[in-house]
Amino acid sequence: MNTVLKVLVVLAGLFFVVMGLRWAVDPAGAAATLGMPLLEGAARSSQMADIGVFFLAGGLFIFTAVITARRSWYHVPALIMFGAAIYRLIAWLFHDAAFVVDGIAVEVIVGSLLLFAGARLARD
Repeated sequence: MNTVLKVLVVLAGLFFVVMGLRWAVDPAGAAATLGMPLLEGAARSSQMADIGVFFLAGGLFIFTAVITARRSWYHVPALIMFGAAIYRLIAWLFHDAAFVVDGIAVEVIVGSLLLFAGARLARD
């Protein structure tokens, strides 16, 4: 069970790192994957930096959790995932954004997986 759980967590981390790096080398493709246009000018700079580092840091935090086996490191990317889901809900409820079920589902599932993994795999 723990091996399967660790593999799932590593796959999630790998996905996030690849998405983060994709923002550096193929921003138009990365944006399209998320259902958004690639913005222009200063907006593109912010879009690439903010979203790219969101994914890259999230993935690196996941890898840090697996390598160190410390519960607190599992909590860091879980907080990021749940925070993103909450902001999606805020965007939908108060700012006329689309309700993006797929995005919320991924964030809640990965966040929950990380909390569960932290409880099962952590040595502290």
